[in-house]
Amino acid sequence: MPSINESSGKVARHRERMRAAGLRPVQFWVPDTRSPEFTARLRKQCQSLKEDPAEADVLCFTEEAASLVERWD
Repeated sequence: MPSINESSGKVARHRERMRAAGLRPVQFWVPDTRSPEFTARLRKQCQSLKEDPAEADVLCFTEEAASLVERWD
């Protein structure tokens, strides 16, 4: 198993290569999709979209777009 110094050196070299490629690191927080609260909120939102005509239009559009992408592969 590599030491902490080896690992941090490897990370530093990786970051240097990424910066040299014109990229920069960004950190952001996202919802914890493993939490029961997230699951409950998601379920509630999905249920509120059920039978919504606007949602049906969005799903139709998404399916059409996906079929176009599949044709290009």
